[in-house]
Amino acid sequence: MTTVETTAPVDFRFPPIAAMQQDRIARIRALAPAGTQPGPNACPGLDVPLDYATAHHYLEGAETAALAKDIDLFDWYQANPDAGTGRLCASTALGPCAVITPAALITSPISDTPYYLLGPFTDPAPAPDRALARAAYKTAADTGFADLVTHHARILVLLGRKQYHDRFDSWTISRLPGTVFLDHIDDPAALARDLIHEAGHNWLNDALAATSTLLPDDAHFPSPWKNTHRPAYGFLHACWAFPLTMIYTARILDHGDQLTPPGRDFLTRYLDLQRRFLAPTADTHPQALTLIPDPELRERLRRIHAHALAL
Repeated sequence: MTTVETTAPVDFRFPPIAAMQQDRIARIRALAPAGTQPGPNACPGLDVPLDYATAHHYLEGAETAALAKDIDLFDWYQANPDAGTGRLCASTALGPCAVITPAALITSPISDTPYYLLGPFTDPAPAPDRALARAAYKTAADTGFADLVTHHARILVLLGRKQYHDRFDSWTISRLPGTVFLDHIDDPAALARDLIHEAGHNWLNDALAATSTLLPDDAHFPSPWKNTHRPAYGFLHACWAFPLTMIYTARILDHGDQLTPPGRDFLTRYLDLQRRFLAPTADTHPQALTLIPDPELRERLRRIHAHALAL
């Protein structure tokens, strides 16, 4: 098998994010009567990124239970500040990752999209889905995105099972950083693409928060992906997350002799489409970047966008 290039174009380790994650974990864990440490049933090998993700499930779950006056559920979260992750973790190339396939999602005012909270009734994904996830995490790592996915996609919620010709939906919500919601097919290379895309959204959300960046609501830019003008926040997110998947796709196509013929065709069409979408942003992306005051963050966004434009 051909060795896949593993040098990432950008170092995804961003000190302000690391400091913010540690601070938020400490603040959330301090709310649990058991203290700031995960319980004895936490995932073996629990690290900061997974702790960060599970802490937000604990916080949202406990708040939801309190608002619903569900005493039993509230008590469960108070006794399980890691949201019961120990039963859900699959061992992957990036460490333990919680992989689940929920029967139903939640809708509420906290998010424009449906979501799911880890809780007492959450079951781990079936063995075939866990194996698919392991292979996808390894593929992401082998193509240079280990740091990104390790720190920003450690809870994987697998949604609808699709075919190559179907429309795929995937998303994140800002109140559950480190969690990604993905439609999927039985193709690790396709799943890795979407892991990277949604991990990119989580990374940028954390980077904006960690640098106290507030983007103006009245600055809009034409988005080829939505065929409309979008606020700077959405435009910059698209110009970051889609280029990441373009870089990944180009790498896996160049060096991934493990791809199946349908998978290669699927990713080739995807890369061609993204090239067409990204090209019109060559002039507008630099304008949007002027709204990012942090020079290091601004440069990271610029470099990824430029790298993808050159593909």
